[in-house]
Amino acid sequence: MRRIRVLIAKPGLDGHDRGAKVIARGLRDAGMEVIYSGLRQTAEMIVNAAIQEDVDAVGLSVLSGAHMRYFREVSELLETEEAADIVLFGGGIIPDADLEPLQELGARKLFTPGTTIPEVVDWLRENIRADPAQEPE
Repeated sequence: MRRIRVLIAKPGLDGHDRGAKVIARGLRDAGMEVIYSGLRQTAEMIVNAAIQEDVDAVGLSVLSGAHMRYFREVSELLETEEAADIVLFGGGIIPDADLEPLQELGARKLFTPGTTIPEVVDWLRENIRADPAQEPE
């Protein structure tokens, strides 16, 4: 079966990427292919990388308080670029009051502090459709 491909991205000016690196490593250790965008990415850079790398999912790590803006921009660009099949998820310091509005903007799942790596791995495995041509018979 084809491995799940995930782009972990750090949008905006937030320079704190320890959590993103921990998640990226955890997903990789769980057998997924992981691309880490690096710091200070624009929504355009994130979506372009997601399309070029042919990822199944984009995970945004936002600690700056600008989560509404970046999830909106990435979601809209995925739609514009006809890449809405790429699953958008994320995490970081996100107030509970913003979780539902972010899901309405297109974030399929949001992980907040205290989430374990196995929870993220399990969610991705359950929510990323494997390529039927790659499935064992």
